[in-house]
Amino acid sequence: MEAKLQIPVLGMTCASCAGSVEQILKETPGVKSVSVNYANEKAYLSIDEDITNLPLLQKQVQAVGYDLIIEEDSSAEEIKQDLLKIAKKNTIWAGVFSVPLLIIGMLGMHWPYANYIMMALATPVLFIFGKSFFINAYKQAKVGSVNMDTLVALSTGIAYTFSLFNTFYPAYFENKGLEAHVYYEAAGVVIFFILIGKWLEEKAKSGTSDALKKLIGLQPKTVTAIRNGVEEIVAIKDLIIGDILVVKPGEKIPVDGTVKKGESYIDESSISGEPMPVFKSKKSKVFAGTINQKGSLRVLAKKIGSDTYLSQIISLVEAAQGSKAPIQKTVDKIASVFVPVVIGISILTFAIWMILGGENRLALGMLSALSVLVIACPCALGLATPTAIMVGVGKGAENGFLIKDAESLEIAQHIDTVVLDKTGTITEGKPSVVETLFYSSFPEQKALIKSLEAVSEHPLADAIVDYFKDEERLDITDFESITGVGVKGNYKGKTYLVTKPSYVEKLLTKNIKENVSKLQNEGKTVVILSNETEILGIIAIEDSIKESSAAAILKMQEQNLEVIMLTGDNEKTAEAVAKAVGIETFKANCLPSDKSEFIQKLQQKGKKVAMVGDGINDSVSLAQADVGIAMGSGSDIALDVAKMAIISNDLMKIPTAIRLSRKTMNTVKQNLFWAFIYNIIGIPLAAGILYAVNGFMINPMIAGAAMAFSSVSVVLNSLRLKTTKI
Repeated sequence: MEAKLQIPVLGMTCASCAGSVEQILKETPGVKSVSVNYANEKAYLSIDEDITNLPLLQKQVQAVGYDLIIEEDSSAEEIKQDLLKIAKKNTIWAGVFSVPLLIIGMLGMHWPYANYIMMALATPVLFIFGKSFFINAYKQAKVGSVNMDTLVALSTGIAYTFSLFNTFYPAYFENKGLEAHVYYEAAGVVIFFILIGKWLEEKAKSGTSDALKKLIGLQPKTVTAIRNGVEEIVAIKDLIIGDILVVKPGEKIPVDGTVKKGESYIDESSISGEPMPVFKSKKSKVFAGTINQKGSLRVLAKKIGSDTYLSQIISLVEAAQGSKAPIQKTVDKIASVFVPVVIGISILTFAIWMILGGENRLALGMLSALSVLVIACPCALGLATPTAIMVGVGKGAENGFLIKDAESLEIAQHIDTVVLDKTGTITEGKPSVVETLFYSSFPEQKALIKSLEAVSEHPLADAIVDYFKDEERLDITDFESITGVGVKGNYKGKTYLVTKPSYVEKLLTKNIKENVSKLQNEGKTVVILSNETEILGIIAIEDSIKESSAAAILKMQEQNLEVIMLTGDNEKTAEAVAKAVGIETFKANCLPSDKSEFIQKLQQKGKKVAMVGDGINDSVSLAQADVGIAMGSGSDIALDVAKMAIISNDLMKIPTAIRLSRKTMNTVKQNLFWAFIYNIIGIPLAAGILYAVNGFMINPMIAGAAMAFSSVSVVLNSLRLKTTKI
């Protein structure tokens, strides 16, 4: 058996870091699979259930300069906040020393003792406020690895060491007719700029998971419970199933449960995305994290803690934000070889300058080589995809639909065909019996219908059971569910069936056929009660179409999506519903296998298909589709199989979800474009390609500022999604 873990990772500074942590964890015995997300700083592991030694995993990661937080999530958040404060403090103090260092380096290089003053200012910037770069680079080097810290440590360390040599032994170059240049200001200011960039990046990155923080914030810490007839304040973690809770106006509902007493309107926008409050009374279901608006309620706790719907949403959102889109895997491969390639380009740059650089070849070669190391940081590359995915998934959760992984978010942009189930998807899924016709004097026929349907999982069964609620429940044996057809069972040694008319067509008389046809032409669903030799009765059921269905289908068609309806219902009912909502292509009398085969044929024609359904009978086709979308009220199996879930059951969320996918992936492409263009243009400029043309060179300070700006700009571009209308 495997266990899945999410563990916060500390100390990562670029995409290469994520790759290093991933590699170390992969090599640890007992770890089946691992994915490390640089943007949300988490490792997602599948491990053997008997591997309980998490400190061993932590020790392995610490050996290469990173850390795992294996305590509770709250402590992880606290540690991250503490690290953010330290980053801010280091940035401010580096600025205090770097600003005068820059002024002297630019205006006062020939002041008396200028080199010694700059050395005094640069030393604490590098080895106190920027010491983490050197410590991490050393740990990476010990295991034969490189990352962004390697680039920073190499560039600033070489500049500082060269300057130190020229401060104490200036004669070495002066005797050769060369000026003994120092680059303290370059080393110090590069560290300062990179610290600014990392601090701003961390602050911006924390904004990408705002949706998750809002969801977690919906969970109250304490609740009023009635125990031994007395109200008492209880910590949420101490609740047990079966507790009766008092929820006063304005309070958050702490558990999933049912109303035992009272009436009120509940704001469920936090989980459904719908602004209108929902009326609740006795026996109504309520969900954790929703807000009681008016009356006082007493709620019976049925699901608590991690079992609540809100907790499941939080887990899904968190997992989706940490998952990798297919495009990210390509970026990861590039990032893994990026740093070694940059170091090679830097060495080559220095070598070319030493050959072709003329009198100032050493100074120009050093500046160019250092600038290449500084400017070519893979941070922007590593942040491009995950930051956009995190914002996109979070925005989906805020708007009432859950995206279960990054892959489905990427695929959804290419969807050109949407296949809809009818019952519970286009219609309310809350059918009611509107007419009954009985042809037999058999006294127990109504009780028989109720008893057979009470065991059925078909969406229409509840309507029948509810309609005949006053009938007694009979003892049915040998119950069997006939997939896509109905149910049958034995009562007093005789077999009885409740099925669709086509299944018992040979038993239908002319009169019964006329009645069935009339009801079906009116858009009603007809089920037949029969034994093996005769028809006993007809039940007509009507399922009203959702108010938003027609508008949602029109919106999809305006997005150039082909909309198709598949249903297990009869041809006439299907036609009536399709006509009412504006669907031209539909197929009736579909078994579960028919639906999946239909989708498969569409895919063979090159179509990218989204399937939307809610029942167990839709699970095969949901899995077959490129993107399966489950309605939130659907069965657990449908929700498990689907890649997306609409919490509010509103079909209007589907065009919204597809639009969000397109906008998110456009943001990813923009981020990757700018990250690649930045390096494609920046590295040759840093190497001095324009120096021979117009004397232009990027010095390490400008390179540091450009590198910091590139990372921050990518994160800020992703954050634009938060304010985008979908």
